Amino acid sequence: MRARISAALKAFGARTALATLAALLTAADGRAAGIESRPESGDRPAPTLLSTPAPSWAGMYVGVNAGGVIPLYTGEHLRPIFSRLPPVYDLYPASGRRAGVTVGGQVGYNWQVGRLVYGLETDFNLLDGQSPRSGLFFAPKLDASREIVGYALNYEPGSTFFASLRGRIGLSLEQTLIYLTGGIALGGTRGAAKMDQFDRGDRRAYRAGQSGSRDFKFIVGAGAEHPLSADTSVRLEYLFLNQGLNGQLFPGSGDTLYWSKTRDENHILRLGLNHHFGVENRVPGAPIEKNEDGEDVTEEIYSVHGVSTTAVQGFSPFRADYSGKQSFSPNGQVRSGTISDVFMGVRLWEGASAFVNPEINQGYGPQNTLGAANYVNGSTTRVGTGAPYLRIQRYFLRQIVGLGGGGETDTQDASSASERLESTLAQVAGKVDRDRVTLTVGKMSVQDIFDDNQYAHDPTRDFLNFAFITLGAFDYAANAWGYTDGAAVEWRQNWWTARSGVFQLAQTPGAVKIEPVLLRQFMAVSELEGRYEIAGQPGVAKLLLFSNNGYFSKFDDVINGAFLSSSFPPSVSNFQRRGQKNGFGVNLAQQVAPGIGVFARGGLNDGRYQTIDYTDVNRSLSAGVVFDGDLWDRSPDRIGVAAAVSGISGSYARYLRLGGLGSFIGDGGVGSGDSLKYYLPGREGSPTGDGRLSYGSETVFESFYRCGVTDWLEATIDHQLLINPGYNTARGPVNFFGLRLRAEF
Repeated sequence: MRARISAALKAFGARTALATLAALLTAADGRAAGIESRPESGDRPAPTLLSTPAPSWAGMYVGVNAGGVIPLYTGEHLRPIFSRLPPVYDLYPASGRRAGVTVGGQVGYNWQVGRLVYGLETDFNLLDGQSPRSGLFFAPKLDASREIVGYALNYEPGSTFFASLRGRIGLSLEQTLIYLTGGIALGGTRGAAKMDQFDRGDRRAYRAGQSGSRDFKFIVGAGAEHPLSADTSVRLEYLFLNQGLNGQLFPGSGDTLYWSKTRDENHILRLGLNHHFGVENRVPGAPIEKNEDGEDVTEEIYSVHGVSTTAVQGFSPFRADYSGKQSFSPNGQVRSGTISDVFMGVRLWEGASAFVNPEINQGYGPQNTLGAANYVNGSTTRVGTGAPYLRIQRYFLRQIVGLGGGGETDTQDASSASERLESTLAQVAGKVDRDRVTLTVGKMSVQDIFDDNQYAHDPTRDFLNFAFITLGAFDYAANAWGYTDGAAVEWRQNWWTARSGVFQLAQTPGAVKIEPVLLRQFMAVSELEGRYEIAGQPGVAKLLLFSNNGYFSKFDDVINGAFLSSSFPPSVSNFQRRGQKNGFGVNLAQQVAPGIGVFARGGLNDGRYQTIDYTDVNRSLSAGVVFDGDLWDRSPDRIGVAAAVSGISGSYARYLRLGGLGSFIGDGGVGSGDSLKYYLPGREGSPTGDGRLSYGSETVFESFYRCGVTDWLEATIDHQLLINPGYNTARGPVNFFGLRLRAEF
């Protein structure tokens, strides 16, 4: 074997270099229990790279960092568009960008094979010196008859931070780890702004929303890390941060619009300090317990898990008398999307844990997540894009207070899908009291805690359709991605559990931003759960009540305003007033035999008001049956069959007939003119050509087969039939076919 290797090395002319690399990889058969200081040599010869055992960098770590940042581009440029003005009239305000400092924190996890170290790390950091400058500036002449003396710029606070999710790979050389790193970045968005131009007798006002970027935001770099003690290390790291080409449009009262483009790229050099927990993930002295499956469970110090779901879904051509802005295309379509999550948690003190969940989104749902109230894919992001982007979707603190009643080896509840999910993906395992109070505070999904169901709740593993993920009429608080800030308390006692929570609504219905002022716009929600048995088979019943309090529109006000002003189609954004939208729901899960379970949900909400944050449903009823693979000796597999029917209020239907748009639906395509021709049946020029839009119930049938390919990979085939998509009787039915792959570590 050595002769063959030697001959090959000679053939490539690199025998010495490759032999050294081979020695590096084979010299690391053993591993240390923790990061150890380099042993003193005394009078002995200093150990060489080949004879020094590789220190262990494996396991979870948390740390802090600080350093300096130098922007590559500091100039500001506002260019008039839709104007005949030459570039000499562009505006160049003094820039506020400069070199500054950065401080932040990181958490990561390493794997190690010999001297090869690889892992994942996420961090969040503040950036100094990145904000644009507000103030009064001089300007050039705008045209021959007017001269702009100056202009004032005023920027609201923006995203002067960066976050990232990066991979790392490196080599452990004696006691020092050298590594390369790279991944996806977040941040750099500029806040809303206004510009006022002044001449000798007039003022022009321009207003801009926050900046946006379609560029791929990334971060790459390299570093070196060295141990200070058995569980502490120091690092020096260089990073190149690209937060994209940020654009900002300044529309004004005249014909001229201004467009601001700023390339946001920075060099970063920083020092970091890390605490390492090691691979022995067990609280010292904690006993090893057995769970229901006979597996060893102990008090974990930390939890690191990841899941990535890719869904390819399409629909075939179907009948449609007409289509609108938010309709499924009658020609058919295929789309794909991927969501990748990393869940990291660490135990803080007895019963308390902190969690962070960075998420990478890429791709689109069919019709870019439009076309049906019971939308067909809950595993794909609602905010689609061709380039992957990063979001920190969850960060929360969870405190468990035991009340006795016996012990459990984890907080898994057989009645809930998400609690089983969280026992791996968002929970630090350990023994807790069966009776307990759990407080969760931070950013999360309301669905993490409320309206759970062990048979229909997780779109990455079970049913895909919105109608089965949660109660369709549960118009819960969320931003455009489905997450929000809030707090919830759960009291579990014997056979029942009571839950209550308060969560911030989106700044405006369906918006990207969460309401920044505490309790100015919020949702209050409560749920009572009872656990029981029928003929020895376990079951769960839940009653849910919720109330949204904030600024949103009432459909009758919107319709009346449209007729009074003869302005069509009507828009809900013009009549947002303080209101209260209430609703309730019932949630049932019942095992009928080992491996066979049924579920049902039903509920109502106040249909006088527009959709707040979930989907366009005012009343809903769903039911289904699930078969576990144990029935045919395939325990990872599952089959599910379900149906749902949903409806909207009369005022919502009238709004849609006039061409209005909901959160996910809206088939009308009317324009301005005589309002009656868009409303009364048989009028010429109506959206259908010979009558008004016709609305009925939206019905969904879904079936899936989930197959466990390996211990970490699942594949699911899915079929859905939508009747009256968007409640429109003139369109459909539509057949959807999907393939979903889910990988977990």
